[in-house]
Amino acid sequence: MAWTTWIAYFMACWLISLSPGPGALAAMSSGLDHGFRRGYFTTFGLILGGGTQLLLIVVGLGALIAASGVAFTVLKYLGAGYLVYLGIAQWRAADVPLVAKREEGAPVTTRRQLVARGWIINALNPKGTVFMLAVVPQFLDLSRPLPVQYLLIGATLGFTDLVVMAGYTLLASRVLRGLSEAHHIRWMNRTFGTLFIAAGTLLATFRRASA
Repeated sequence: MAWTTWIAYFMACWLISLSPGPGALAAMSSGLDHGFRRGYFTTFGLILGGGTQLLLIVVGLGALIAASGVAFTVLKYLGAGYLVYLGIAQWRAADVPLVAKREEGAPVTTRRQLVARGWIINALNPKGTVFMLAVVPQFLDLSRPLPVQYLLIGATLGFTDLVVMAGYTLLASRVLRGLSEAHHIRWMNRTFGTLFIAAGTLLATFRRASA
């Protein structure tokens, strides 16, 4: 993977981590229910689950690359189109709070349970598989060793998740109730929707220019 390609992927990782999805919701729910110090353990499970997803994607991509280079190229453009689709869907999302308020008297969850919950959310989420399958092929250089690129891809995404989910957990534990009004949610949905559309468009253009 070239340095400029990694920079583009690094930027995409921030978008992936920041986007409101099951992982972000899990982090915010944990922060809201358990506070930052305990709730942050959910993030470790999310990263492990993402690693599980990436491992499955690597196996599938390896088989696809070996079978057909044309199919791999088609997959890359379908992935860029999928990001645009996600952006449009995010723009049209309902203006509802991301996380329900904490219920009084809820049972205490152990750190191990929080890690396990985070792993299940990411590892067994079919939408996460499709999303990662849409993103990863955009940054692979088939002329260079793939195992090193896969390790770099996983480590980079894991790092951004560590940072971003810490922010989401802290946000929920401190100020999430300030984001409960409809116009706040609408603004956030449209911001992320625009970012998704821009990312999909730029990825498709980037690959055409480098072909």
